[in-house]
This record gives sequence, C-alpha cells and structure tokens, in this order.
Amino acid sequence: MKHVLLSSVAVATLMAGAATAETVRVYNWSDYIDESLLDKFEEETGIELVYDVFDSNEVLETKMLAGGSGYDVVVPSGTFLQRQITAGAFQPLDASKLPNLENMWDVVSSRTEQYDPDNAHSINYMWGTTGIGVNLGKVKEALGEDAPVNSWDLVFDPANMEKLADCGVHFLDAPAEMIPAALNYIGEDPNSHDPDVIAKAEEVFMPVRPYIQKFHSSEYINALANGDVCVAVGWSGDILQARDRAAEADNGVEIAYNAPSEGAQMWFDQMAIPVDAPNPEGAHKFLNFIMDAENMAAASNYVYYANGNKASQEHLVEDVIGDPAIYPSEAALNNLFTTTPYPPKVQRVVTRLWTKIKSGT
Repeated sequence: MKHVLLSSVAVATLMAGAATAETVRVYNWSDYIDESLLDKFEEETGIELVYDVFDSNEVLETKMLAGGSGYDVVVPSGTFLQRQITAGAFQPLDASKLPNLENMWDVVSSRTEQYDPDNAHSINYMWGTTGIGVNLGKVKEALGEDAPVNSWDLVFDPANMEKLADCGVHFLDAPAEMIPAALNYIGEDPNSHDPDVIAKAEEVFMPVRPYIQKFHSSEYINALANGDVCVAVGWSGDILQARDRAAEADNGVEIAYNAPSEGAQMWFDQMAIPVDAPNPEGAHKFLNFIMDAENMAAASNYVYYANGNKASQEHLVEDVIGDPAIYPSEAALNNLFTTTPYPPKVQRVVTRLWTKIKSGT
C-alpha cells in the first residue's frame, strides 16, 4: 500500500486573535489530482491539508469498515461506496454548505444514484471506463495489422494471449472490474450476483492465466509508458496518462486505449465524508472547492479523466473534452454497463474465485 504525504507545508491561520491550525485529511487514489490544487486549497482557506493516497478500493474499504480512519474525505468507487453507505460508514452531505453542487452534471448524477440514492452522501469526482491499453507497435508486431485492439478477444482469446506473452500483459487486480468483463464477454449478465454465473468467469481466465505477467492496479501506467508491457487491462485515465507520458518521453512507444466494442464497465469515483470524520466542516469546504468549475477542470486536465461537473467542461483542454476515449459519444455511452456491489456471501465467493485465478491453480 502506498501511503504518501503530498501536501505542502502546513498553513496556520490566525483566528480570533489566537494561532490555530485547522486540518483536513484527504485519502484519494494515487496519481489522481493536480498537486497545485492542494496548495491552492490551503492558500484560499487557511486550512492545512494532509493528502494521502491508496491504489485499491480494498485498501480503502478495510480502513473504512474498521472505523476511526482519521480521514475527512475519502474517494471510493461507486460499488464500494454503496456497500459502505449500507454499513453506515458515511454521513449525509449538507447541501447548504455546497453551493457548487449546481455545477454537477445530470448525465453522471443520474447514474451514480444507483450507488448513492439522491446522491445524498457523495459527489462525483471522476468517471471513466475499464478497457484495454495497447502498445500499438508491439501488439501489431505480435498479432498483425488487424490485431483486435478494440475487442475483449485481444486478452480473453488464448491464441492471442500466447503471442502477446513475450511482450508483457498486465491485468487489473480488481475482481469487481475483471469478473464482470469476463461475464460480459461470454454473454452473461456482467452485474450477476448468482454464484453459478460468476463461477463461469473461471472458464475465461484460466486458459489465458499462463500468459498474464502481473495483476496490479497501478504499476501498468509506467510499464505501458516505458514499453515494458504491450497490453494492460486498466482504467481509461490511467492508460491515457501512460499514452501521454510515452509521448512526452518521445521514446517511440505509441499507446492507444479502447473501451471494447462488446461493452465495457463504466465506473465512478465518489468523494464522501466518513461518519466519524474529525473535521466535517472542513471536509465540506474541500468538496465545495473541488466542485468549483475551474478547479475540477484543472484536475481533469491533469489526470485525463472525465468528471461529473458540467460547468467544468468549458475549461477543459481539447485533448480531454475532445477525446472520445475520455468523453465518449452518446452512442458509446449507451454501450457501457454498470455494476452493483456483491452481497457479503457472494463477495466471499468472488474473493475465493479471484484468489484462485491469480494463483492459476
């Protein structure tokens, strides 16, 4: 687990004539914000910001469900958020303290309501798709010019994977993303909670398991950018970051991202306030700061993810707002699926299955 302090030197403010240092603690995904925004928040509010990072929902969930995390704002994905709301882990938002809620985008808000009814406990930070990143040169060298780079066949067809193994393939270490993708690929409901249906994912993964170099949820960014792997199943924004890092390095690596044509999962990362947050007042200030149109645009322009803030769109660079891999067309949006969290008994089945798939036994 990464645990990195990113914030600038603490800012202390003078209030009522006495020196006090108010603190807000934020726990977010790694590589997921323009760090200049952290300084800007401190400067504008006089609040000290402690900003730590994680790289899997499971790490965050362990902290949240244990209670006493010490954080004021955390950023779970939608399915995890729903489960944690049910467990009483989050407090309702006070809309009176969030005037920038008016900037949010109904297209996204209507979808996040399935995880958080009425969006009562969270705001959308970023959203995107789970798909496939490829090193175009190496993949075409291995599979030919007509390599199926926009299809799940690329990674779920053993004949393709055998040829790709030499140049390196990474899969997300995220069963809530990977198992639905496999089920969708074989024509099953990706949102199935039936253990017998979920078990069918094993038939997809085991034939290709010998050719998967690693399961990890963040290492693939640099591995793709550096040319160390040629294929990664990952999150859209991560792969687009890899594409841009490779372009900046001018290292001859050309990366492309596709949400596969058979359908891809749409995911949402939501900012929420833990029920036992030490500073809920400061947490609301941070959420309202993030929902400012220019601040949200700065975050998206840095990480190359779409966000749920309609007002930010006029401030997005063309490389973001004009890229259909980031902001899909309406037709492509309609081909994306969403999932809901597994109940505890089903989650245990999923966890055991995923352990078996990763071990390859």
